[in-house]
Order: sequence, then C-alpha cells, then structure tokens
Amino acid sequence: MEHLKIVASARQLPELQVTNQELSNIMDTSDDWIFSRTGIHQRQIVTTENTSDIATAVAKQLLDKSGVTADSLDFIIVSTMSPDSLSPSTAAIVQGAIGASNAFAFDLSAACSGFVYGLSVASSLLSTRYKRGLVIGSEVLSKLVDWQDRTTAVLFGDGAAGVLVETTTENVGLLGEQLRTYGDKGDNLVAGRFANQNPFAGEISPVDPYFHQNGREVYSFATREVPAVLQTALKKAEIAADDVDYYLLHQANARIVTSIAKRFGQPVDKFPTNMAENGNTSAASIGLLFDELIESGKVHAGQTIAFVGFGGGLTVGAQIWKI
Repeated sequence: MEHLKIVASARQLPELQVTNQELSNIMDTSDDWIFSRTGIHQRQIVTTENTSDIATAVAKQLLDKSGVTADSLDFIIVSTMSPDSLSPSTAAIVQGAIGASNAFAFDLSAACSGFVYGLSVASSLLSTRYKRGLVIGSEVLSKLVDWQDRTTAVLFGDGAAGVLVETTTENVGLLGEQLRTYGDKGDNLVAGRFANQNPFAGEISPVDPYFHQNGREVYSFATREVPAVLQTALKKAEIAADDVDYYLLHQANARIVTSIAKRFGQPVDKFPTNMAENGNTSAASIGLLFDELIESGKVHAGQTIAFVGFGGGLTVGAQIWKI
C-alpha cells in the first residue's frame, strides 16, 4: 500500500533583519509595545529579491537535500498571497528557474493557511497518478505593508519554506485533516484590492494594496475556531491530543499559540514558536518552523506532527502527519 512521505524540508530568509527598535525610528512604536502584544522582536525583509527568488532558493535546496532531479518532479505548488505577478504564477517561474520540465505548476492562495492547504492538494495529487512534488510557502509581505501603519507593519516578515513529498511504501504519511473557510468573515483581514478601470464599469472597489485587519476579531476567531478544527483533524486521524509530539501552528501571535495549548491541556513546549525572530510570514511560517526543528533534531522520523494554519479568508487548516 502506498503512503505519503515528507522527504526533505528547506527554508530561505532574506539577509536584512529589521528589529522593533529600528521600526521605532520610522513610526510611533517600541520593542516593548510590539513584543508584549505579539511575541515578535524582529523580522527579515527583502532588499532585491521577489517572491519567486526565495521560493526558487527553497526548491533548489529541496532537490539537493533529497538527491532527486528537477525533471523527476510531477508538480510544484507555491502557496502565496504576495506573488510576483498574477501571471505567470510564482510556481511557474520557479519551475522554469530549476528546469523542472516535466512538472506542472500553479499558485495557491489561502493566506496564512496556504502551507496546509497546499499539502492537502499535494496529498490528493499523490493519491492518484503522481509520485513526487514540491509544496512551498513563499511570501514577500513587505510589499503589501503600509510602513506608516503600526497596527500592521510591525507584524509581518518575508521568507519562504517548503517540503518535497512523494509516495512511499513506508508506514508514514497523512493521518487526518480538516480544512474550513469562513468567507462571511473575510473582511476582517484583507490586502491587495484592485479597482476595475475599464471604460464600461463603475468602481467595484478602490485600489488599496495594503494590509488591513480587525486584530481583535482575528484573535477571537483564531482562539475559537482553530481548536475546533484541530480537534476534528485529530478525531479523523483516530489519535488523542497526547499522541502528537509537536503542534506546529501558523506563527501569527504568541498569545494565540499559548491560548490554543491551554485549550488542549497540552504542555506549551509542544507548541514551539519562532515568530520572535521571523514575525508573521503567512504561508511560509509553518514550513520555516518545521525546517528549523528538523535541523535542530527536535523533530525527526517516527514522530507525529500537527500542522495548523489560520488566517486570511478567513481560513483554518489542520493536518496530522506521521513523518
């Protein structure tokens, strides 16, 4: 019987680190104000790179680590809310850059749930006719941030991370998942609005590229809906919360992570975080955390891992994997 295996993980962060103290030089804020509310001390910001550049760097690392060739890939999925362009897709740019001539490629837009949604799509593809693919979360959120708005500019960072997944006969893989979308609440977190400027139409929406969010409502949504979705995923996987070695949540806010750990009655050290160093990197955040933990040896083969994304849409996604 064929199962699904995460063969390799990788990450790429820009070189430029921007601390809270540096932000206080351009807006009315402070390290204490930001950290006490979010758990963030700094973030990485691009200088010359775009979303496809850091995604391509991740793709090349995944090939190197796994020892497979680009032409053996069947597909490339890039989850992003900050693509280089609407067309070509960021995934298509990556496909061309690494020479994956046999792979089809497309972007997936699910904001901060993008990594989990991407893994779900990849899992479906691998359960049919395909054998191997890349799932990459890549974001340059700094181009969507109003750098004069301290309610949003302090939250986000740039980065990319991903995994190479393939079919295997090993007893590993996806045990259960639950994906939910709450479109009626979508206006609580928006970015990248376009205007219709054709000569025959009235204004559909104003041009507004920047992030806007109702922080209080997003916090309430996450602490309310994420535990319910995660509980359903655990039930589908037929395991208890105690059976999970680590819960890798989207790195949006330290208080959200702590709240969810308490809801589950699980030790907070089973909910590792890295938003202090990276900020909120949307679709890249779970992959970044996963690769850091793999590199440190804390996460390794044989463990049961929960991936949990939540954010714009509004969306939630939870998957339980044996890796």
